[in-house]
Amino acid sequence: MPHPPPLSCPLSLRRLGATLLAAGILLLCTLPLSAAPEDPGSLDRIRLRLDGGEAEAVLAILEKVGAGEQVREEDWRRLFESEPYVRLKKREAAMNRPFSDADFRKFVLGKELASRASELRRTLEAWKRSDLTASAKRVLAYLPQEAVIRAGVFPVIKPQTNSFVFEPSTDAAIFLYLDPAESAVKFGNTVAHELHHIGFASLSGMQEERLKRLAPEVKTALDWMGAFGEGFAMLAAAGGPDVHPHTSSPPEDRARWDRDMGRFNRDLRQVEKFFMDILSGRLKTEEEISKAGFSFFGVQGPWYTVGYRMAVVVERRHGRAILIECMREPRELLSRYNTAAAELNRADGGERLVLWSPELLAKLGAGK
Repeated sequence: MPHPPPLSCPLSLRRLGATLLAAGILLLCTLPLSAAPEDPGSLDRIRLRLDGGEAEAVLAILEKVGAGEQVREEDWRRLFESEPYVRLKKREAAMNRPFSDADFRKFVLGKELASRASELRRTLEAWKRSDLTASAKRVLAYLPQEAVIRAGVFPVIKPQTNSFVFEPSTDAAIFLYLDPAESAVKFGNTVAHELHHIGFASLSGMQEERLKRLAPEVKTALDWMGAFGEGFAMLAAAGGPDVHPHTSSPPEDRARWDRDMGRFNRDLRQVEKFFMDILSGRLKTEEEISKAGFSFFGVQGPWYTVGYRMAVVVERRHGRAILIECMREPRELLSRYNTAAAELNRADGGERLVLWSPELLAKLGAGK
């Protein structure tokens, strides 16, 4: 079965839980902000902290340079000893990427960054005012009661423009490239999406125990079904099935999503073929399986759209509690979706949704 890098995972390619943390193309999801239900008990399950120490230190240096003041070693020490910088350096080492204090000094003192200092400062201040606890409470409504959300949120100024989650199942940190093009609302929405992944990753021990008893090819298929977690996170961050997942996105992002959702039936069949190829042994090696599985991420490909549509169909027919249980057990998700979609198909004027094949469900042991 495919095993991705164990320590980190780009935002757009994270799968549900900690059983398969993917790595690949970056995308910052734009998710709408909606009110979270008040649940005082939920605060016991949330521990979040926003640490802008790295960005603050970089901006302090840029402000000194702009004012013609000398940058002292204590200024650099403040930067290099900040937790976001220390962990960023650790993450880059884990990815076998070159990263040194000397090179970072050159980056900070470069002309391009100096020209953006004012807008970077405005962006950081706006992001710091985001209510991350509200984001966490919203996604807790789409997680089992025993799930917890523990994470650091690190807005960072760095050479690479990517954003990612690091060590999601142990000491989760969400690194977000400080981008003036990203509003505070979009920042909060992106964090909400990632917090759903982190919350589900807190249940990883239970997931691993369940998978131990399965045949290897079934285990691999179910690992990859965890990628539907991207769709679950879209729904959770939106706050419910009646909120478009790109309400606060630029028009082109919403149009792309709607266009891709129009290919739901085709994409479900393509993903089904991927699962059948794993279960039948047509895809054997880690390389073959990973190449095929990663092709469904794209910008927001079938792992997002098919996962989201199934989640919405299941919640509307069976209720949110059943959907949450389906997040733990992908085979149940497929079965529940089939039941709900078949009912929709029988309704007068209802949209015709394709169903997962009986052959696939039988090979997965769905319903047992």
